Amino acid sequence: MSSNATGTRIHQYIKKETGCYDPYFYQKKEGNEIALSLMPMVREILKEDNDLETYVKIAIVGNILDFGTFDLDTDFESLIFEGLKKELVINKIDEFEEALKKYDNVLYLVDNTGEIVFDKLLIEKIKEYDVDITVAVKERPILNDACMEEALEAGLDEIADLITTGSDSVGVVESMISDEFKEILLDSPFVISKGMGNYEGLTEMDLDGQDVFVLFCTKCNAISKDLGLPEGSHILSKL
Repeated sequence: MSSNATGTRIHQYIKKETGCYDPYFYQKKEGNEIALSLMPMVREILKEDNDLETYVKIAIVGNILDFGTFDLDTDFESLIFEGLKKELVINKIDEFEEALKKYDNVLYLVDNTGEIVFDKLLIEKIKEYDVDITVAVKERPILNDACMEEALEAGLDEIADLITTGSDSVGVVESMISDEFKEILLDSPFVISKGMGNYEGLTEMDLDGQDVFVLFCTKCNAISKDLGLPEGSHILSKL
């Protein structure tokens, strides 16, 4: 069983035994609130540097808004400024832009609540390439991952079509997602995936022939070691 599947089973068991089916409810609310409060500052930054790579960096920096790795009293503003100074350790920006020019549609797999507010900025930029976007969120709560409620709070429905994975799995677990979502995923020639959980799950699927780009910050030793990179690396890679 994969680490994603194991983690999912553990959290499903805890939710069932405790009767609390959304243990991170308040953290998720606060995550969106923090991210939305930072938007005026972030949009000012983007006025000064409006190229695609900066938007990608913003979306990856948004990946640090993971309350499993940071305390709620973290100085996120400083983290954003420091994160934007970092170069992408793996940088496939040219191939990414080529895909944006090539395809009419993209499937965008989001990760955490809070982070999705930063994803919205990148999605707005992607739409300048005349690309239609479908955003996939979790069907039911798992950790602080974004579900439909949080996506609506962030306003993602204003710029993209919203669907769910049909699951409450950690990341993408092929055996747990709905048949409908699996068909959409496997039929999508162009996929953008946020976060380590989605990255782990997608590497276990047969996606040959699809252009799948992964955007995340390495926040654990296992992923960092697997990629041969230091923790805290910012990545725009292609599977």
